[in-house]
Amino acid sequence: MTTITSDPRFSFEFYPPKTAVGLEKLKETRRKLNALKPAFFSVTYGAGGSTRDNTKDIVKTMRNEGIDVAPHLSFGGDSNESMLELINEYKDAGVNRIVALRGDIPSGSGLGQIVYANELVEFIRQHTGEHFELEVAAYPEIHPESKDYQSDIEFLKLKLDAGANSAITQYFYNADAYFYFLEACQKAGIDKPIYAGIMPITNFTNLRRFSQNCGAEIPRWLTQKMDAYGDDQQSINAFGEEFITKLSQQLLEGGAPGIHFYTMNQYNPTAAIFSNL
Repeated sequence: MTTITSDPRFSFEFYPPKTAVGLEKLKETRRKLNALKPAFFSVTYGAGGSTRDNTKDIVKTMRNEGIDVAPHLSFGGDSNESMLELINEYKDAGVNRIVALRGDIPSGSGLGQIVYANELVEFIRQHTGEHFELEVAAYPEIHPESKDYQSDIEFLKLKLDAGANSAITQYFYNADAYFYFLEACQKAGIDKPIYAGIMPITNFTNLRRFSQNCGAEIPRWLTQKMDAYGDDQQSINAFGEEFITKLSQQLLEGGAPGIHFYTMNQYNPTAAIFSNL
């Protein structure tokens, strides 16, 4: 087995809960995951900033607890002034990392045009210099709205050339897709780290539906394997843990600089995989 020679970076992602019960659960989840000493946590930001206040409240609470946390950020329908106000609020709160995204405008909202992530990166750099470590999104299996493979890589290069420090990928279940993507990025002149995004497998029905919407491919053999378990959730969890552990190990041994876990606000699946690694 290949030895992992450098210290990989591990980070965990949350989404803002919509209920008080969910918020209390998240507090316990982050307390336990923080004991694993990740490099940072990230907190997502709904389409058009629809979870803006919830995201901000969670981020500020975590910073007050001394936790390194990166809010997701996109323009959505915000003006330059309101966006700068939010960025400065994060800066004053001691936040030093942001995940800068194009974001989506909620359907039927009547909000303004999409502002691309490279423009947001430029905006943050223009107003705050090098204060923030900026992460952007990457898509090994290509963004569902991209016209072709190469143009998607060129968009990633635009974001990194605009001043982003590194990228985090959409989740995927095919290691070859990631490694081929890295090679293509290197050929395009991209030399900044591209961290692998990984989604633990728990609720496969929801995962399949979500993957169809975001363009993440689930291999046919994996779908067949999960379908064969039926309602046997214990077997689904056990196989999911085994498969994601092996995938993560393969990525790290192949040169991935680290892994960003999409935790879905759950402790056990991510902690088990992390412990295995």
